[in-house]
Amino acid sequence: METVAVILFAIAAIGGLTLASMHLRSRMPNLSLALVHGLFAAVGLIVLLIAVIQASSFGAAGVALIIFLVAALGGFTLISMHLRGKTLSTPLVLGHGALAVVAFLILLIGLAA
Repeated sequence: METVAVILFAIAAIGGLTLASMHLRSRMPNLSLALVHGLFAAVGLIVLLIAVIQASSFGAAGVALIIFLVAALGGFTLISMHLRGKTLSTPLVLGHGALAVVAFLILLIGLAA
């Protein structure tokens, strides 16, 4: 189950890197790509939540889940700004991505252990 979550988050990360790159080049990120990015991340969260619930201990997957949930709050804020036509906050874009990367690495380390 955790392996499926890693794959989903990896796909979401590719979209996220593309979106962040567009933003940093002063281009409005593509809404369709943002929605697909969010969809893969949301499904990854659900799969990871199921894995954590089924696990005998909280572990690295549980820690990653909490961090991914905080990153998701940033993502919800970003998509809301995007839908309202507001300029995206660069610190929020970078913070959202940084949290997701940290959570992803924790999940990977937990899988390798």
